[in-house]
Amino acid sequence: MNNIEIKVIADAMQEKKGMDVVSLDLRNIGTAISDYFIVCNADSTTNVNAIADNIEERMIEKCGRKVLRSQGRENSFWIILDYGDIVVHVFQTQYREFYRLEALWADAERCEF
Repeated sequence: MNNIEIKVIADAMQEKKGMDVVSLDLRNIGTAISDYFIVCNADSTTNVNAIADNIEERMIEKCGRKVLRSQGRENSFWIILDYGDIVVHVFQTQYREFYRLEALWADAERCEF
């Protein structure tokens, strides 16, 4: 089921012009807090919000899953959507470049969309 959900999230990101969509398979990393991270970025806070909203809508519509918790909507620099086994990161471009989340999980299997 995870592969379908990852695809739904990636498609939802791209529908709203999310850039550099990447999923990281963290299952073989013992210290990971979830099975997958999926990451994208956008140039404006408005776009970051639109991407996060679209992901939530598509996950309910296509997978029947509601987000467990989310953070970052107050400023929309970096919105995190936590689905338990999948954690979604929607960054404003400059913050993705600064935090370099993918570099922290360099051992993870990576898939680009």
